[in-house]
Amino acid sequence: MGASWTALLIAVVGVAGTLGAALLTQSRADRTKRMELQAAAEQRREERGHAEELLRAEHTRQGRRESLERRRACYITLNTAARQYLTEMTNHLHALGRGEDVAASLENLEAARLAYRDSYAESQMIVPDAVSRTTSAAKRRLNEAYGKLRKYAADPVTHAAELATMKEDLHQEVWPYVGAMKKAMREDLGVED
Repeated sequence: MGASWTALLIAVVGVAGTLGAALLTQSRADRTKRMELQAAAEQRREERGHAEELLRAEHTRQGRRESLERRRACYITLNTAARQYLTEMTNHLHALGRGEDVAASLENLEAARLAYRDSYAESQMIVPDAVSRTTSAAKRRLNEAYGKLRKYAADPVTHAAELATMKEDLHQEVWPYVGAMKKAMREDLGVED
């Protein structure tokens, strides 16, 4: 019986080894497949994260472009309105000096003032602080000049000397502020001289 038990034992060990090898191979195959699936899932997560990051960056760039375009449009309107306001003050001074068509020049001046006021109000919501300071300084100078002009024009005989020097005052006391405003806007837009 010793030989038959030995043969049986060898047969059992052989069958167990064959079955164990199959189970071990299957277990390793399953483990390898899980690792491949985990690696693929991780790669998809990384790709999705990268795509989301690119999308956020694109949204940021788009927002900056839109902001730049809004500021550019605002700056053009504000600069044009300020220059037109100043030009209409000068035209009104000329009309007062010649004594002709004062009502029409005053109407043009009022229209320019209102257009400037509207564009300035819009700019307050859009422009950065550095530009806002220069636009505010220009607005103060424009409004001071307008106030003087209206005061002098109300009684041109009494204020003839002031009216005579006001054109020069506009060039020396107001235009530099409008120029500084334009320069600040161009710097904000990245426009080089």
